[in-house]
Amino acid sequence: MALQKGRLNAHLEFSQSTKNSGYFWFVFNLLSPIIQTKPYFNTSVRKGTQCFSYILRTPSLPFLTVLKSLFYINGIKCIPECIFDLLTPIALAHWIMGDGYWDGAGTVLCTDSFTLPEVVRLMNVLIIRYRLDCAIRMHRGQPLICIRARSIPLLRSIVLPYMCSSMLSKLGL
Repeated sequence: MALQKGRLNAHLEFSQSTKNSGYFWFVFNLLSPIIQTKPYFNTSVRKGTQCFSYILRTPSLPFLTVLKSLFYINGIKCIPECIFDLLTPIALAHWIMGDGYWDGAGTVLCTDSFTLPEVVRLMNVLIIRYRLDCAIRMHRGQPLICIRARSIPLLRSIVLPYMCSSMLSKLGL
């Protein structure tokens, strides 16, 4: 979410690689009641490779400003104290679809931009609220959350109703 100079409220910009176009259009359909402009196609170069993506943008809205204020303090992304209430099954499904992957030992949730105490807070929600067996795995000095394979049937029962079919591989399907 971003707050543009001169605007009172934040907007949401969502982008996905064209290889994830199914998920992009899934999110577009969910947000379509508030989207006022057409999504657009973007090309960029990352590490010498040409990349293609779709981008959508919502208008600036007060409720997005409220959400942004929970997750950004002084411009730094953080995990709010109230995450237990915010990490609903729908939010968990989108976290998996947007920042998760299957590695054979379970579903890994990328949490690289958060501090270790914040990652522990997130993992505690997964353990307490959802009874998932989780562990922290360090990758390049950054903590990731691994939901172990023995908890995947339970995880699937929680998030499958909210998953885009093109993202089911992130649950080992």
